[in-house]
Amino acid sequence: MILLDGSSLTLEQLLAIADDGEPVGVADAARARVRAARDVVVRRARGPEPAYGINTGFGSFADVKIAPDALETLQLNLIRSHAAGVGDPLPVRTVRAAMALRANVLAKGFSGIGLETLDALIALLNRRVHPCVPSRGSVGASGDLAPLAHLALVLIGEGHALGDGGIAGPGLDALRRAGLRPMTLGAKEGLALINGTQPSTAVLALALAAAEQLARAADIAAALSIDALRGSIHPFEARIHDARPFDGQRTSAANIERLLRGSGINQSHEFCGRVQDAYSMRCAAQVHGAVREALAFVRRTVEIEANSATDNPMVFADRGDIVSGGNFHGAPIAIAADLLAAAVVPLATISERRTDRLVDPALSQLPAFLTREGGVNSGFMMAQVTAAAVASELKTLAHPAGVDTIPTSANKEDHVSMSMTAALKAETAVRRAREVVAIELLCACQAIDLLAPLETSPALARAHAVVRSRVPMLDRDRPPAPDIDAITNLIASNELQKACDGLVK
Repeated sequence: MILLDGSSLTLEQLLAIADDGEPVGVADAARARVRAARDVVVRRARGPEPAYGINTGFGSFADVKIAPDALETLQLNLIRSHAAGVGDPLPVRTVRAAMALRANVLAKGFSGIGLETLDALIALLNRRVHPCVPSRGSVGASGDLAPLAHLALVLIGEGHALGDGGIAGPGLDALRRAGLRPMTLGAKEGLALINGTQPSTAVLALALAAAEQLARAADIAAALSIDALRGSIHPFEARIHDARPFDGQRTSAANIERLLRGSGINQSHEFCGRVQDAYSMRCAAQVHGAVREALAFVRRTVEIEANSATDNPMVFADRGDIVSGGNFHGAPIAIAADLLAAAVVPLATISERRTDRLVDPALSQLPAFLTREGGVNSGFMMAQVTAAAVASELKTLAHPAGVDTIPTSANKEDHVSMSMTAALKAETAVRRAREVVAIELLCACQAIDLLAPLETSPALARAHAVVRSRVPMLDRDRPPAPDIDAITNLIASNELQKACDGLVK
């Protein structure tokens, strides 16, 4: 069980919750903090002094005082009115990540939520009751209000829940099947459930994990291509990269050098007289490494945000204070998501350039389009075209969403982050980039086959073997689309990296 304390949730733990169903609880110290903050809210709700969202309206209605007998209705109406999302629902794994992130933020003890309500949210997660959360409707201003409101609807017995094939049915039915009951929300609890960036953070976190995985697969693809193109191992010597000591560059260089070590193909052209390789080969570590540097920044942002209080107002139990602020603003997530979307583009564009070299006999010394019977067969001609098309689309996806802002809520929210838009775009960019690298892997493995009886390195032979376990060698034309899908899924499954026996970091 992963115990949430509001301070130590890692990306790896979040993945275990999202994908593996790891159960979740709340640490004892966090439970004490939640109780203390709740006491402050209850006292303020009973008093005459106005406190935003506790005994006042929301947004432009912040100056409207709410009578004590209407406080529960205020919170119920907040959830209902803010559930205005549209578009396809977020996948179950993303909803699970968002639920875990919100529970972790509530466990920090700055939200003023009741412990019973926090436990109810965690019970939804542990019993696999997954609210249907539309993917569009957040501008990342007061957090992701609409997505979190849809999530909270199921907690109060409304809305809809997801099943394996889409929407399963009413939220109340899902609660009953799980042996749970709807919650009645007290003062500030509705606001505590929806004020924060957790849906956009969840989307970004999962996209980041996929991008880190893709960066490792790209090193493997590059090594296979460099070997098949009879490239040199020397540009990946550590002494070159120690002289420009970016951690990401050194890691990628070390990966490629280890993967190429012991290649019979490489040894066969050791004294060929060629002085330098093309940039897409020789500069692979520099480009891949720059991507890794960007991903490191995104990871830092995600892990800070995952353990940050993003509420408004914030409850400081040690002083008995309730203070309005702006931690809900999604700017950190928007900027990190835009960086992620931009960072995977060079990973894909340099991959596409290596693919192009593999299919061009003037550049590769390999059969045209990697087929022995060119003319009657077109080989990988269109696979490279697809890689080029997707690489071009990625350049469009790299346009940042976070540079936009549009006033909302009668100009009360006069600057917004577009963090959800940025995160969803980053997720799409990672998926598209994975397809480009998958095409390179297909072409590089075909080239390795065509170079027989020369053999690649033991490590790359294992990578080649796992590709061949999904897709046979292309001896005559067949539709490439299923093969591309198969290798795209292979990258996502992490089997490619595992096949290299820990040589790829």
